[in-house]
Amino acid sequence: MTTRRRITDPVEQLAQRIAERVVELVLSVLDVNALLAQVDVNAVLARVDVAALLNRVDLNAVLAQVDIGALLDRVDINDVLQRVDVDALVEHTDLGAVIARSSGGVATEALDAGRSMAVGLDQFIDRWAQRALRRKHPAPSAPRALLDGEAAP
Repeated sequence: MTTRRRITDPVEQLAQRIAERVVELVLSVLDVNALLAQVDVNAVLARVDVAALLNRVDLNAVLAQVDIGALLDRVDINDVLQRVDVDALVEHTDLGAVIARSSGGVATEALDAGRSMAVGLDQFIDRWAQRALRRKHPAPSAPRALLDGEAAP
């Protein structure tokens, strides 16, 4: 060990202990509230990169902690519905097409039901006509020309 080193090492250690003690003394007498009162918070916030902060936030983790039920309990549904512009919704909806589709479906179902009932009634009348005419063999299900056409390949 050199002489210089023998002298500087203890001096550095002493300086370190003095600096630590000075910091302790300053912090013990320092009024943090008075110091913060002198800080321009708006200037500090202007230097903060909010976009960078938001990129670091895990939104899924935040939303996982949200109690949706409690949130919905706080929402006034009547107030939300009063804000809905029904006229604008109607303008953006092709109500004519919706009505045509729904009424067309109803009309098709009614027509199919009517046809089915007509076929059933036709069969009922045919059975009674066969009984009244005392026929032993049932009548053909279609005219002979149609029956011959079905038999042909």
